[in-house]
Order: sequence, then structure tokens, then C-alpha cells
Amino acid sequence: MATETISACTGSNLLQPISEITNLPLDQVNFVVCQLCALLTAVWFRLYLHPSKTSPFVRHVVATLLGIYFALFCFGWYALHFLLQSGITYGIMILTGVEHMHKYCLVFALGYLSFCQITRVYVFDYGMYSADFTGPMMVITQKITSVAFEIHDGMARKEDQLNQGQKLLAIRRMPSLLEYFSYNCNFMGILAGPTCSYNDYIAFIEGTPYRHRDLETKGKVNGKSRLNDPSPNTEVIRKLATCLISLLVFLSVCKVCPVERNVDDDFIATTPFYAQVVYLYLSMLTTRPKYYFVWTLADAINNAAGFGFNGYDSNGLPRWDLISNLRIMNIELATSFKVFLDNWNIQTAHWLKRVCYERCPYNPTAATFLLSAMWHGAYPGYYLTFLTGIVITLAARAVRHNVRPYFLGSPALKFVYDVITWAATQIAICYTVVPFVLLSVGPSLKFYRSWYFCIHIGCILLAIALPVKPRHLRLKEQQPAVQPSLESTDSNSNQKQKAT
Repeated sequence: MATETISACTGSNLLQPISEITNLPLDQVNFVVCQLCALLTAVWFRLYLHPSKTSPFVRHVVATLLGIYFALFCFGWYALHFLLQSGITYGIMILTGVEHMHKYCLVFALGYLSFCQITRVYVFDYGMYSADFTGPMMVITQKITSVAFEIHDGMARKEDQLNQGQKLLAIRRMPSLLEYFSYNCNFMGILAGPTCSYNDYIAFIEGTPYRHRDLETKGKVNGKSRLNDPSPNTEVIRKLATCLISLLVFLSVCKVCPVERNVDDDFIATTPFYAQVVYLYLSMLTTRPKYYFVWTLADAINNAAGFGFNGYDSNGLPRWDLISNLRIMNIELATSFKVFLDNWNIQTAHWLKRVCYERCPYNPTAATFLLSAMWHGAYPGYYLTFLTGIVITLAARAVRHNVRPYFLGSPALKFVYDVITWAATQIAICYTVVPFVLLSVGPSLKFYRSWYFCIHIGCILLAIALPVKPRHLRLKEQQPAVQPSLESTDSNSNQKQKAT
């Protein structure tokens, strides 16, 4: 019976021989092979089902059917949860109307996701699988809630109630059932995302990427019109090279510095504290390449299909970062907690900002971290990580507001500040995410006890000693200044709303 359950959980057994040869779990083999097939399919989709050659209806149907096939291949009948979650939430939007759909969809989609995560971990004990069906459900949950909030913004709120980002993303008509399923379950993003704007996706399918985004260049560079679709080939090759390097690094070093050693009794007892700090950094550093591989490959798949074009840079070169999920160099060189988070899992950060942070009148930071913890899953380690993240975020914000101005007087002082904050940020990030990797309460608290909760205590003291005005008071002081754009922290900051 157990064998049948494992087979159902991991989807097709067709690639079992490859799993045995590579000594990799079958679910991981299925996932990687499906993503590589999706990459080849994306090239075909762009060349032979281009908007100039076929209708949006055909593109929607093909993208949806291929997505469902890849999901069934990877996850077996568990992939039906994707269709069920999407179908029920579409019914909720139709039945409840635009005034309240965003609330009901958020509660149901997040509740359904949490139910699946809890039963997977604690009832059926599928926790040993790294590629499980709740991973794609996390992305679909983001899409469902994003669409519900954007429809509410576009059809239930007045224009002067929206900030610039909300105006850009607002949906002015109810999506059809096919459009909704295509957005949630298309083959380009069903396995690993990333989340994207519904308007961006529909514009890609219909072949009108400039319809709702008025780029500053207005399609021109150096006075020359850029009406033709730029080729993504160079960008796809560059991202595939990044994937290959990330995969090689992960396979070669992930077992050299296991994270679990941070809570080994002999290691704690015999290793000087400074060496523990260095090992913590190295052990957490080796866990990142697997995320770099998965997210960069997902980005390359979308680009290969022609999705992700984000205008031209100052040199006239096409940018393909519209839905990119990370910026590796910015992550590794981050000098603040915020900079790290702004460049790690970018689309999830945008989702959290759009559905929670911007709409929560009080304690938006705490509410956002708690929503993120619920979205990630049922493991206690996730909650320890995000609760720790609240404290560190408040402390980092206090330091930036109160201390940083004293180091801006000269380049030398600024350099010293950057070096210190880089080291502090990297250690704080590693300290924060140890429970995220260990997952269980016992080992996580054992690690924090071995560090005497020093970063927790230090951050609490900093947050108390260096207060920062609450966000709602800062916003009130800024009025009637123009509200900042939703996209002010990403690569879309130079795109403005068209003047009426």
C-alpha cells in the first residue's frame, strides 16, 4: 500500500530508470525533465503559435492543456487539486461579486492550500519529498488572490482610491473561465511559477505587451521605433548557463557543509564561536544554488515562450526581467535585510506587498510575515523563521533610519558602513532561515540556544532604542505628495502610468 501511495505522489514511473541511474528521487527527476520539456515546448509555442499566426483562444487552450499534462506527469492525480482550487475560487468570484470576492478568495485559497499542506505532512507523511504537489499550489494561490484583489480594484474601487501600481494592475472586466485557467495552469509556470500580473499574461497571449504598460521609451530607442518582438534567445542562453553553474555548485558543495551540523552536539562543544559563525554562513550559502537553479530555469522557460519582455534599457538592449524571481548578485552582496528580501523570491515579495502590506493599516510588517509563514506551509520552522524575521526587519529599519545618515559624509565612511552591514546582513539572514531548513521546533530552538538567542535579543534592544515612526504616520506626513508606485523596489520603477 505504501508503494502505491509513493507512486501516486510522485506521478509517472516512466523515468524510474533515470532515477536509478542518477540516484536521484523520482519526483525530482520528473520535475527537472518536465521543466526541460517545457523549455523546448516554449520555443515551439513562440515560433509556431505566435499571436500573429493564431488566435488567443488557441494559445490559451494549448497553454492550459500542456500545463495540466505536465502537472499530471509530475504529481499524478494530486494535480487535480490545481483544477479544483482554481474552479472553486472562480465560482466564488462569480457568486460573491466584486465587492467582497477578494476577501473570500483569500480565505478559501489560503485555507485550501493550508489543508493540503497539513494533510501532506502530518496525515500522509509525504514530507520526505522535495518536489510535492503543494509547491505549484502555492504559486496558484498567489495567482488566485492576486486576480481577486485586482478585479476588486478595477471594478469596485474608485480611481482616486488606487495608487499608481494598483491602477496599472487593476482588471476592468471579469476573466473568462478559459482565461482564468490559462493564467493559473499554463505550462510555462505551473510547476515552478513565477507569479505574474494577470494583465501582463493576457497581453502576452494576445500579443499586445504595450497595451497597459506605457514604457518610458514608448517602444523607441534612440528615436527608432521598436515594433518587432525582440528575440529572447541570448537571454535564455544566459539564464540556462546560470542554471548549469548553480546546479553544479549545488551538487558539488551541498553535502560538504550540511546545515544539520550547526546543531550537532560535538560541533557546538568543540568549535569556537567565531568558527561557528563562519560555518553557519557557508552552510546556508550552499543551500541557495538549488533555488537559483529552479527559479532561473522557470524564468528562462517563460522568456523562451516570449513572455517576460520588460522594455529596453538605456543602451537600447531588451530587458527580460518582467517576471524574474531573483537577482543573484544583489542577494550575495546585500547590505541590508530589506535589500536581500527585495531580490529574493521577488514575485512572492510583490504578492505579499500587494495583498497584505499595502492594505493593512496597522502593523503591516508583522501581518505580512505571518501571511508568508502561513503560505509557506505547516512546518513549525517556517513560523520560527518569519517571527524572527519580524524582529530583525524592525531592527534593520531602525538602524537604517537612525545610524546610516552618519556614514554618508564621505566615500570612506560609506564603504566602512557597507562592509559592516553586509556582514551583519548575511549573518542575520543565515540565523533567521536556519529553522526554515531544519523545519522542526526542537533542532531550531537548539540552534538558537547555542547562540544564546543573541541576535533576537540584540534586535529587540535596537528596535526599542532606535524607534521609527509607524508607517501610517509616515504616509500621513507625506500627503498630499504623490503615493509611491507599487513597483518602486523592482526593475519596473522606470515605467510610469500614462498621463490622461
